[in-house]
Amino acid sequence: MKIAVFCPNLIGDTVMATPAIRALRRSFADATLVGLIKPHVAPTLGGSPWFDELIFFDPRSSDPQLRTRAVIGQLRALRLDMAVLLPGSFRSALVARLSGARRRIGYGRGGRGFLLTDRLSTPVDAKGKRLPVPIVESYLDIVRRLDCRVDSLRTELFTTEADETAADLAWSRLGLSRGEPVVTLNTGGAYGPAKSWPTEYFGILARRIALESGAKVLAVCGPSEREAAREIAAKADHPHVVSLADESLSIGLSKACVRRSALLITTDSGPRHFAAAFNVPVLTLFGPTHIAWTRTYHPHAAHLFHPVPCGPCQRPTCPLGHHRCMRDLTPDRVFAAAKRFL
Repeated sequence: MKIAVFCPNLIGDTVMATPAIRALRRSFADATLVGLIKPHVAPTLGGSPWFDELIFFDPRSSDPQLRTRAVIGQLRALRLDMAVLLPGSFRSALVARLSGARRRIGYGRGGRGFLLTDRLSTPVDAKGKRLPVPIVESYLDIVRRLDCRVDSLRTELFTTEADETAADLAWSRLGLSRGEPVVTLNTGGAYGPAKSWPTEYFGILARRIALESGAKVLAVCGPSEREAAREIAAKADHPHVVSLADESLSIGLSKACVRRSALLITTDSGPRHFAAAFNVPVLTLFGPTHIAWTRTYHPHAAHLFHPVPCGPCQRPTCPLGHHRCMRDLTPDRVFAAAKRFL
């Protein structure tokens, strides 16, 4: 049997899909499992044992081999028995239909139900509005339709030897040691600026952690967040506060840094889910997003948010311009919560 798994398009969602992918692998142990995934998201699953093959798919890529027509050709050549659709987009259902897969399982929302053979319904309230069901559970419901045995809700990630080597080099250059506690900070996210906690707040928090807890502090970042990470270290103005801003960045490096941390303090973005997958304590700062959507069932997680009349709005930028949901969440309050972990 050959099964294509259409993976989520975001890093955090991909981590939350790991219980479903794990259950699928265990239930179809003798099948060939092919993951369809965006190239920049694929390192999230680096080192994992679940897929026999990966096909990179990015319909907006400048590389024609990654775009829709070429990928459909690759899938048709596999003669798929089944396509499991974790994303809810119309495009993913259309590609699955054109791939020739005999069975196609996913949610039927967005007018794509006619492209699927097995359609799941999204829970809605009396007014037809989607209910905030944890994404982990939504993905698991798809594989439960295939009678897959779900052993755990726990998310799971792995690092590669190259990831750990990159982290060793970075930690050595930054004066960090595996034998001492390191608190990792993460700001920003691909969703939009509304999720971000002010950089100056992170700087204040980092300095207090370094001064009062004895831990060292590392600001991690993606390529577009280098300046923010650099600014956190500068505003903290303490030799035990450093950043990855000048390192060679990768998802693998971020995973390895979070894996060896004593605590991650983060916005509601991808690296937050790295902590849950590696069983690292995590303190997440929520603003515009609803906590229920991304519940991870991590026993060492705490969530902080400042309630406002306009939230959670689920908008990538603050529609009112004041961003109070994040700006009124003070460094003092976050430090008090962090102390309980440390």
